[in-house]
Amino acid sequence: MHLTQSLHRAVQQRPNAIATIYGNRKRTVAESADRIARFAGALRTLGVSKGDRVAILALNSDRYHEYFFAVPWLGGVVNPVNIRWSPAEIVYSLQDSDTKVLLVDDAFARALPAITAQHELERVIFIGDGEAPAGTLDYETLVSAADPIEDTETGGDELLGIFYTGGTTGFPKGVMLSHNNVVTSALGGAATTDLVIRGGNLLHAAPMFHLADFAAWNLGNICGSTHVIVPMFTPGGVLKAIADHQVTDSLLVPTMIQMLIDDPSVAQFDTTSLRRVLYGASPISEAVLQRAQKTFPAAEFAQAYGMTELSPIATLLTAEDHKRPELLRAAGRAVAHAEVRIVDDAGNEVPRGTVGEIVVSGDNVMLGYWNKPEATAEAIRNGWMHTGDGGYMDENGYVFVVDRIKDMIVTGGENVYSAEVENALAKHSAIAQCAVIGIPDAEWGERVHAVIVLAPGQTATAEELSTHCKTLIANYKVPRSAEFVDALPVSGAGKILKRELRKPYWENVSSGVS
Repeated sequence: MHLTQSLHRAVQQRPNAIATIYGNRKRTVAESADRIARFAGALRTLGVSKGDRVAILALNSDRYHEYFFAVPWLGGVVNPVNIRWSPAEIVYSLQDSDTKVLLVDDAFARALPAITAQHELERVIFIGDGEAPAGTLDYETLVSAADPIEDTETGGDELLGIFYTGGTTGFPKGVMLSHNNVVTSALGGAATTDLVIRGGNLLHAAPMFHLADFAAWNLGNICGSTHVIVPMFTPGGVLKAIADHQVTDSLLVPTMIQMLIDDPSVAQFDTTSLRRVLYGASPISEAVLQRAQKTFPAAEFAQAYGMTELSPIATLLTAEDHKRPELLRAAGRAVAHAEVRIVDDAGNEVPRGTVGEIVVSGDNVMLGYWNKPEATAEAIRNGWMHTGDGGYMDENGYVFVVDRIKDMIVTGGENVYSAEVENALAKHSAIAQCAVIGIPDAEWGERVHAVIVLAPGQTATAEELSTHCKTLIANYKVPRSAEFVDALPVSGAGKILKRELRKPYWENVSSGVS
């Protein structure tokens, strides 16, 4: 299998269909394919060879779509850069992967001096709509001047991309994914349930550098979607795109869903075209999910659980599953292409209902971490990817994720899973967002602590929230302290950075949570 198969199929079967919509710019499948073959030819002329890494640092666009196809068309390796990283983190990823060619847009051209001062790039290609900065090559000029080349049809277990993890626990690791990895994940997801409408309009509002959106993009290619692309997520921009382009499908992370349903203008837009919402990347509270279902009544919701190292899907909670209230906190069941187990510290499968580590095997498991054989060996043991997530499986195979293993709070000898406490807090009407962490406590070792973002116009006290939680969870799980903040720190994928929340409490303590 190779990533570009879906493009060849599209050219053969629907060349005049719209491939991408970006602002006022629309391109057909045939136009897009020609530009992809030409950009691949331009890269070859610039000296890019099979296996070379080509990075991109940019907001979402139709040129991002062309990049994802053109680099493997040439036989190269994609390296999408996290747009929320500092220059030091960007430089680390480029140096670590020995990347010599970088694509940048208008938003990130200003970061070039800080990057090139620390890492030598052979070529910088400007993919923005403004004037190309000095020292860069203009993308449109390259595409128009280049001759199209034949697809190398690089595929199978050859390296497709290096997708760096978020770096939330130090410098990021480069996850090596093959063509087989990502195509298997897309085909397996499609075989498990209808994730997108075939021939529908798929909205890209999540960052395209992240593997979750890349996976949705790949799934859309396989299912004949038109890609509707907005530069970045904003509630108003997303709602307008849905209304203007009759969007049928979208991948959103829970923080995005919450911002959409909280936006005061949501009722002003026609969102009745929306039929599928795939969410993931972090847990969603039942309260937010139920509100989202009411806000978008025509849409069916599905949850994907996985990680970059799994290309990325391991389990799916289908639209049918969402009709059963008792499953709304589940992460779903194993997809068609993977096997999922819950194991103890020795790797032995535990009885159903027992919390252990979630492990996954299948052709979606990464090739390994770039230049990190020891980390690879620690993560993949006997063919099983150890996710680092704690969870349990019920008698019907549904997986319930209870916490990142490192996020588990041990207070007075009792294990407290922050996700359970967060779900209880989220049922309070005054709470917009929350995160629960363990902080040092002289008596109990760790204390359950809540960090709260209140909904606009709402008030609440720590005592009031404690009383609320006591009606839903055991007393030892109830937060013993709380702080109220304007916003929670999040990664580029929308995950709450609990490490940042814990840091002030643990940095001067001899032992703690990393």
